[in-house]
Amino acid sequence: MTIHHGTRRSIERPLEHAEMPGAMLTVTAARALAVLRVATGLIFLWAFLDKTFGFGYATPAERAWLNGGSPTRGFLANVEVGPLQSISHTIAGTWWANVLFMVGLAAIGVALVAGVGLRVAAVSGTVMMALMWLAEFPLARFTAAGDPTGSTNPLVDYHLIYAVALIALAAAYAGHTWGLGRIWARLPFVQRHRWMI
Repeated sequence: MTIHHGTRRSIERPLEHAEMPGAMLTVTAARALAVLRVATGLIFLWAFLDKTFGFGYATPAERAWLNGGSPTRGFLANVEVGPLQSISHTIAGTWWANVLFMVGLAAIGVALVAGVGLRVAAVSGTVMMALMWLAEFPLARFTAAGDPTGSTNPLVDYHLIYAVALIALAAAYAGHTWGLGRIWARLPFVQRHRWMI
């Protein structure tokens, strides 16, 4: 990916080249994407840390994972609508759902903050967000009990915005600026397995 610093060469490019996607990423844009990458990573890491230790924000200390609490029970047991309602109730609080969810949160958060493995983070994070979107199912206006869902937007909610952000960050190689993306991409193992970039 080429980053132009506002040089004469980039200004003199023909208009049709300037409008082509991916032809140019300014330093400011690269830095903005780096900030978005770290901020998004901190959202995932905070969720992991709060659910693990119970800092008293979303998770009180007595419900922390380290104190025997379940990081998935509160969300999945309260799914009241949508195609995943039954399965959500079934897997809520199971050990394997807790482990998968927590490992996912931690791995995605670390990958984003460090700027490595963004393709894997984008795919796994998008799957996680899509499943959470389906569990909340904002398309529904009413719960299974007939109560209003309170959905503020039936199509686009924060889960989908996070998924789009993850995909955009991976596609833009956002780990190369203020991250370890360049070093990671040069590792022999990653060179042999390009999907890990």
